[in-house]
Amino acid sequence: MALDAPTLLESRRLVVKIGSALLVDGETRQIRRDWLDALADDVAACRKRGQEVVIVTSGAVACGREHLGLVGRALKLEEKQAAAATGQIRLAHAYQETLARHDVTVAQVLVTLEDTEERRRHLNARNTIDTLLKLGAVPVINENDTVATAEIRFGDNDRLAARVAQMVSADTLVLLSDIDGLYTADPRKDPDARHIPTVRELTPEIEGMAGEPPPGYSSGGMVTKIAAARVALSAGCRMVIAKGKRMNPLAALERRPEDGGALCTWFLPSAEPTSARKAWIAGHVNATGVLLVDDGAMRALSHGASLLPAGVTAVQGEFDRGDVVIVRTQEGREVARGLVAYSADDARKILRHKSTEIPEILGYQGRDEMIHRDDLVVR
Repeated sequence: MALDAPTLLESRRLVVKIGSALLVDGETRQIRRDWLDALADDVAACRKRGQEVVIVTSGAVACGREHLGLVGRALKLEEKQAAAATGQIRLAHAYQETLARHDVTVAQVLVTLEDTEERRRHLNARNTIDTLLKLGAVPVINENDTVATAEIRFGDNDRLAARVAQMVSADTLVLLSDIDGLYTADPRKDPDARHIPTVRELTPEIEGMAGEPPPGYSSGGMVTKIAAARVALSAGCRMVIAKGKRMNPLAALERRPEDGGALCTWFLPSAEPTSARKAWIAGHVNATGVLLVDDGAMRALSHGASLLPAGVTAVQGEFDRGDVVIVRTQEGREVARGLVAYSADDARKILRHKSTEIPEILGYQGRDEMIHRDDLVVR
């Protein structure tokens, strides 16, 4: 492996994706509790180091189908939804039980594709996950198979995990797989296939190395992992593919292979998560509104502060919470762009007011900032 390849120890916020084939035994169709306990031990160790962990899990349909007698054949969409409805309960309970051994609180979050595509729902989901992490919980995320349709479902949790990593500005995405990374060809079919330790650019040649998904409950495969890498890298998030069936799979990524760690493939981005996110904001063409600010707010922004309602003197245009707006001086010069925390109507009500007055004015406790500095790009 390249000497500059990272290890899991360098991560601050990581998203760990767990596939059905790892979590559910293919013969007994039961959750592999010994493996899940070992994974929970790894998660607890990460948290003890100060790392934040988000889990994206498959397995709801695989867990629930046997209890409804839906085995031995392909399922219709409505049968998958029914299996997911019972499987999600069992899955969440299994995570809750295993992490409770470490006094870790688990929070279940169910999402659909629309939750990441539609801006306001994206923002709500991100804020919920951020809050759970700040409160010390481990969010366990799954696609909401009970309501997703064939037209809107993700189709696999590799890409779901990448979208989640993008949404929460994670710096590392871990895809636990049935294979230990990317090869020049399918190693199950080609004995001359070579392992690729590090990928810095998703070239056509790299994409051409993806094979077909394996049989069984898994709906992924290298094709979907390459698609996930494209999403993650565009967000400034590095991604690693590693074999997941080993016990303590995360602990095995704390060292490089030459130092006794797991063989894996790292996909490395050219930007950090925060800079990638802000590059998206800065390059957003269709800003929907304008906030005019006073000189005091201008000085605060130039020193890296958030934009508070007290510094806003006027609101122009119509926009919703989570939209990109332009920040201008009284003379009309653009000084920043950002994701606004209030709709245009609410912003007009609280401008020139202190943040402590927001609950009384609006009737609810919103954010203290009109635009948080993490969502703000100063020109």
